[in-house]
Amino acid sequence: MVGGAPPATGPLAQHALMVVGSRGNFCTGAAIARDLILTAAHCVLPDADYKLVEFDRDRQPRLRDLARVERHPQFNVQSLLAHRATADVAVLKTAEPLPAAFVPAVLAAPDIPLVVGDRFIVAGAGLTVRGDGATGGTVRAATLVATGRPGNLQLRLVDPATRGEAAGLGACTGDSGAPVFQEGNGQFAIIGVVSWSTGPKASDGCGGLTGVTPLSLYRAWIVETARKLGSPLRP
Repeated sequence: MVGGAPPATGPLAQHALMVVGSRGNFCTGAAIARDLILTAAHCVLPDADYKLVEFDRDRQPRLRDLARVERHPQFNVQSLLAHRATADVAVLKTAEPLPAAFVPAVLAAPDIPLVVGDRFIVAGAGLTVRGDGATGGTVRAATLVATGRPGNLQLRLVDPATRGEAAGLGACTGDSGAPVFQEGNGQFAIIGVVSWSTGPKASDGCGGLTGVTPLSLYRAWIVETARKLGSPLRP
């Protein structure tokens, strides 16, 4: 997360983690069961191997194996590259249960209305400086607000201070797949995952728009996929 987002604390830090691929890409995901991770489908494309990354107290990484990768069957990578709505969600099953440091997050209830100005919290492990790989790996949280025409196909978020007109808080490389939370009654529920970002005024880069794929249209698929993988979620 760029724009000076602070490290995530409390439940936000316990829900999110990193996913790395054999082609050199990395993304963020969220635990939704003791052995299931929710992320973006474009983070786990075919013809590559993927692992989870866990950091110890000395920030030394430990890789954890995945047993299965399930991408939504309606995901279209060309639509994503054009910043058009698509089913950019995937569920990963871990080879072993996650350690106790990670706590599964709940999915937001279906059909929650989305309006301009709604506030959401994004928790991602991406870069804090675009192009500098050494700045990634720490889960950071930023509160962003909905702009444009929010709906169940796509949600566009901006820093409330800059409104996307100047560089501000926002997703960057490595934040793809990051959980987007709605807070209520002291609980954080995942309402979507990060799919793309832009720089200020829709330029290339980070710190402008944060594009989110809402879960409402795909929630039933996530719940059914979790059931098939042997880890039922709350309907």
